[in-house]
Amino acid sequence: MESIEKYIDHTLLKPEATDLQIQQICIEAREHHFKAVCINPSWVKYASDILSQTDVAICTVIGFPLGANASKVKAYEAKQAVADGADEVDMVINIGAVKSEDYSLVYQDIKAVVDAVKGEALVKVIIETSLLSDNEKARACEAAKRAGADFVKTSTGFSTGGATIEDVKLMRRTVGPKMGVKASGGVRTIEDAKAMIEAGATRIGTSNGVALVEGNEATESY
Repeated sequence: MESIEKYIDHTLLKPEATDLQIQQICIEAREHHFKAVCINPSWVKYASDILSQTDVAICTVIGFPLGANASKVKAYEAKQAVADGADEVDMVINIGAVKSEDYSLVYQDIKAVVDAVKGEALVKVIIETSLLSDNEKARACEAAKRAGADFVKTSTGFSTGGATIEDVKLMRRTVGPKMGVKASGGVRTIEDAKAMIEAGATRIGTSNGVALVEGNEATESY
């Protein structure tokens, strides 16, 4: 297993986040050699400038947090994020389409973003597991895999729950061994992170990256 730092997307997605707070998580990510920072789109260029001479990736969110935007809007948002310096985009699926069993729309929605940034950025697909049945989770993951996404991801951190071991295992079984699985929400300790990795996660989204690697008690719920 790689060092735990290389699994972590150091995350700050609060709407009230300030420039100084974004700067701070970038500094922390650089110092701890985290895999990425995950921030809202308006901060991508700012963070990209700070981290330009490092190996820390810039990750942002698309259609966040509800996933209810039109597919063309998500695609445009993803393209703009890449133009601003994003290396990875975490898009929220059309959750209502899943609940309506319209998996053609779910697929097309994901594919629009994948096609918009193909070859330029990784695409992670947030399926918001806390709102879905196991069958819906599996079918959403299948749609993401067929659309050519690079990862499936459990949660936004803004809904009714975060990652669970059971969901990570289900997602890993569904997508197979090659696709990425990102566990986000509720990872507060190094033990939590290791358990998610053992269950099949290849990336951990958390606001508690520093506390986690330093063995301190986490203060954030995400």
